[in-house]
Amino acid sequence: MIIDANNLIVGRMATVAAKRALLGENVEVVNCENTYISGGQYAVIKEYKVKRSRGSIRKGPFFPRMPDRVVKRIIRGMLPRKTDRGRNALKRVKCYMGVPEGFDPKKFETIKEADVSKLPSLRYVQMKRVCKELGARK
Repeated sequence: MIIDANNLIVGRMATVAAKRALLGENVEVVNCENTYISGGQYAVIKEYKVKRSRGSIRKGPFFPRMPDRVVKRIIRGMLPRKTDRGRNALKRVKCYMGVPEGFDPKKFETIKEADVSKLPSLRYVQMKRVCKELGARK
């Protein structure tokens, strides 16, 4: 299953991806930088900066900066990763920025329940913006 994450709410998309991975499917998420996080812009960015600065340089916890890795971390949080079943499911999840070569755009699926237009308010921020504030290079 290849999920096109353009204009999707990242949490709702991640639940579908996690469930599919637990069922044994290979899940690939493209365009991770174009997902949205619901909430006020400044509150969301502040929350992610706190997550990033938590811990120490040597011991962690380590929080990523790049959008594809942040999305994979969100999916990881929805899996029972300390069991064999969860670890194997996480290995079946791949996240990409943009669309890699060799992917057929006709096979992309989108999740209608996770569309950003379903939000009742205009309080959301794009993952690209959050990661730029965290210090992502691209």
